[in-house]
Amino acid sequence: MTTKSIPLTNELHAYLVAHGSPPDEIIRDLAEETRSVLPEHATMQVAPEQAAFLTFLTRLLGVRQAVEVGTFTGLSSLAIARGLPEGGRLTCFDISEEFTGIARRYWARAGVQDSIDLRIGPAADGLRELPHERHLDFAFIDADKTGYPIYWAELVPRMRPGGVIAVDNVLRGGRVIAPQDANDRAIAAFNDEVLADVRVDLVMLPIADGLTLARVR
Repeated sequence: MTTKSIPLTNELHAYLVAHGSPPDEIIRDLAEETRSVLPEHATMQVAPEQAAFLTFLTRLLGVRQAVEVGTFTGLSSLAIARGLPEGGRLTCFDISEEFTGIARRYWARAGVQDSIDLRIGPAADGLRELPHERHLDFAFIDADKTGYPIYWAELVPRMRPGGVIAVDNVLRGGRVIAPQDANDRAIAAFNDEVLADVRVDLVMLPIADGLTLARVR
């Protein structure tokens, strides 16, 4: 037994992915296209076990209204959309037509395109245009790291009681302990801000690059 999460070798990571909900052909093809077409940006894509977890969590929470900040080539949004019930809706914010053009093709291939509303433009502006009442069941933040506090500030008041915000990259490869650049410092400060936020209950999980789950009170 151990009192902390064990490190993952490549072999153990492959075993973990294979024994959860292993990626289907659509997810495998999307991941491969992202790596081949956008090799310099491919690390922005969520890990396969993260995608499975997002689908699982969306179903578990009974999510009907969801928001994603930072869509890239669409793996996380595809995963969330697959967890929605009939009539559920995911609103995605991203600034890149190029990256999300790939996402659109895979949403269509997976048959979830009608449940996704993609809005191109600054996410902060887009979030401010959402209804102000507490209507969101789930939100996923995975965009520019210095923008996290802004997205958090806009999302928390719009979450229903019991709604969950998931925030990616909260460990920054371990560099939150000793930040090395502006993004590291931004996430370290954001983590402290979230910890002090009395509006939420939270847990930080060592999934991929660190994932915070915050349940809004």
